[in-house]
Amino acid sequence: MHDHGQSDGLVLPEKLPNNALGGAAEAVEGRRPAKENAASQTRSGHCAGFSVSNGLDRVRQAALTDREARFTALLHHVDVDRLLVAYRALNPRAATGVDGVTWQEYGRDLEDNLQDLHARLHRGAYRAKPSRRVFIPKPDGRQRPLGVAALEDKIVQRATVEVLNAIYETDFLGFSYGFRPGRSQHRALDALAVGITRRRVNWVLDVDIRDYFSSLDHSWLVKFIEHRIADKRVLRLIQKWLKAGVIEDGAWSKTEEGTPQGASVSTLLANVYLHYVFDLWAHQWRSRDARGEVTIVRFADDLVVGFQHRDDAERFQADLRARLAEFSLELNAEKTRLIEFGRFAVTNRKARGLGKPETFTFLGFTHICAKDRRGWFKLKRITDSKRIRRKLGAVKAALKQRRYLPIPDQGRWLASVLRGHFNYYAVPDNSEALNAFRYQITRHWFKALRRRSQRHRLTWERMTRLEKRWLPTVRVLHPWPDARFDAKIQGRSPVW
Repeated sequence: MHDHGQSDGLVLPEKLPNNALGGAAEAVEGRRPAKENAASQTRSGHCAGFSVSNGLDRVRQAALTDREARFTALLHHVDVDRLLVAYRALNPRAATGVDGVTWQEYGRDLEDNLQDLHARLHRGAYRAKPSRRVFIPKPDGRQRPLGVAALEDKIVQRATVEVLNAIYETDFLGFSYGFRPGRSQHRALDALAVGITRRRVNWVLDVDIRDYFSSLDHSWLVKFIEHRIADKRVLRLIQKWLKAGVIEDGAWSKTEEGTPQGASVSTLLANVYLHYVFDLWAHQWRSRDARGEVTIVRFADDLVVGFQHRDDAERFQADLRARLAEFSLELNAEKTRLIEFGRFAVTNRKARGLGKPETFTFLGFTHICAKDRRGWFKLKRITDSKRIRRKLGAVKAALKQRRYLPIPDQGRWLASVLRGHFNYYAVPDNSEALNAFRYQITRHWFKALRRRSQRHRLTWERMTRLEKRWLPTVRVLHPWPDARFDAKIQGRSPVW
């Protein structure tokens, strides 16, 4: 069953007629418009939430066909099979929550455990446990709080997210890339690179939302969820996770706002929040208020917006600040920057007697205005220096702990570190930074081995043989952004 009413008090961007909404959404989401979507009207019937053999495929189709449907029967899709898939998708080596139950322990009697969990879930006896709070260092020296959920909470959250994704993946816009099925950081990076090189981008707004994950307003979040979800059992589940609280140093504290980073459900909830607060609003802003082109790429709370005209960028920044304030969010004034950037930035700044264009960092890469061999504009992306320093510091500390292990063990471990680094950062034009990182790894290894004994006989010549034997060499692993971007959206609309 589904319902077409909206929750009282839900403030959303002004709605377009159904036919206009369908066309606009298809254009920005990069999908071929479904034949019936452009002319579809909200209709009654048995699609949304009705239990059918096709399961989530029917939910997905109902959500796509009827943009106003509110799904009233979803929890039955969280069955034992889906819970089993969720369990198997968890990292067996992940940290345990407050219950102390490991993946291996739970799996010793897996069938009975999942049957019991399923029964408790569907009769309302399931209780969410508090998250165990841990902290990891942030690049600016502060600590980022993470919430480690109990194992059963991880299982139920992951299974529920899969069900909710069937709905929200039809709603989310094309420029939203963070933590979505079939999308990745590199797809966001590709879209940004192609947008800057192919579209009229002369100014870039690098947006930073202050403490986003810990600032989400629970009441607004529930209202946004209720815009599509009317299954009271699913809504209660989400509220249980939001209100479960955290345990730190043995003491429980209530969570009044935010979602615990690290929880399976938090990324979806955070995406839903920004979908209503930012995505729909920004898409309408550029359609109605902008004089020139506007290019948007968002990965979770990391935002970059490109503008053709500076006055558009300044008005957007002011309007965005006001928009976020309505929903208990704010821009980080120290990190949000508007810079001149793009194909003509070097020429325009030189004509005004200014220096080279500033750079900005997005998803671990510093973006630079450069030129190719013919003198034409080229977007150069290199590894963010802060990330390199942080990673090298962690490797140096870890090598101290491994100093007395056999050299083959150290070599295999360092090789895995380098492969992981290369898998993400080995993009075209970044070989210099990759080689520098590999050299610094070798240097740290050399120093660690020499400190094993005051009577060492390790020379740099022998060290060179060791690094050639154990450490992988640099090679580009990713295609040029435009090649992969074009392959991904072949035959469809661009997704900015």
